[in-house]
Amino acid sequence: MNAFAQPMTDPPGDPLVIAGRVYASRLLTGTGKYRDIDETRRATEAAGAQIVTVAIRRSNIGQHKDEPNLLDVLPPDRYTILPNTAGCYTAEDALRTCRLARELLDGRSLVKLEVLGDRRTLFPDVVQTLKAAEQLVAEDFEVMVYTSDDPILAKRLEETGCVAVMPLAAPIGSGLGVQNRYNLLEIVENARVPIIVDAGVGTASDAAIAMELGCDGVLMNTAIAGARDPVLMARAMKRAVEAGRDAFRAGRIPRKRYASASSPLDGTIG
Repeated sequence: MNAFAQPMTDPPGDPLVIAGRVYASRLLTGTGKYRDIDETRRATEAAGAQIVTVAIRRSNIGQHKDEPNLLDVLPPDRYTILPNTAGCYTAEDALRTCRLARELLDGRSLVKLEVLGDRRTLFPDVVQTLKAAEQLVAEDFEVMVYTSDDPILAKRLEETGCVAVMPLAAPIGSGLGVQNRYNLLEIVENARVPIIVDAGVGTASDAAIAMELGCDGVLMNTAIAGARDPVLMARAMKRAVEAGRDAFRAGRIPRKRYASASSPLDGTIG
């Protein structure tokens, strides 16, 4: 248990709960694409993230003894390190990567599964994803799974035993924002596990929209790391996720075709 993931006995007012662990922040961040390891640290701190993803195939978390170790600046006693299978194109590769991650992280079982199907769009291969998810759950991994925005598949992955389902908002790194609100709404309304938007966020308003739709959180990397000022963008994303969540909980007014007065007219003079 890390410093931010609290027991279920004393949750904060509006917690994000994943696999029985409680988090105050609903913004999850990646650790790739930054200029250096120090910028990674500063942006992560500015985002207020408590769960950070690490691509096992691209980042050093101890497997390369003579290279800078990401865990030195993002220690596991402060952050939940979420190893992911970025760069895997088959279920077998993803399984191998998750098993390595569990070994490197002293038996921790929380992983982010992604199995890609196309090198140009980086869309997920949903057949291979489902196959890998079923095997990982059978091996007692706690699986957070990147997938398409297909509501039927999202429900199937939940029923398989995944602890969170992570539909894309748009292609990875595209910055296009939420492209199919109706599918996300359908996924959210039928889910019994957290729904975390993953991929496609470009700016703060995109993150706010995802949260206003009722998503439980947002995971992003390129939108922060690729910004002109990553640390400032991280801070903006933190506020956007918080504002979007508050707006969802508050309940927006209905959309109307015509204006309605802000002040009631009943009882006015004349």
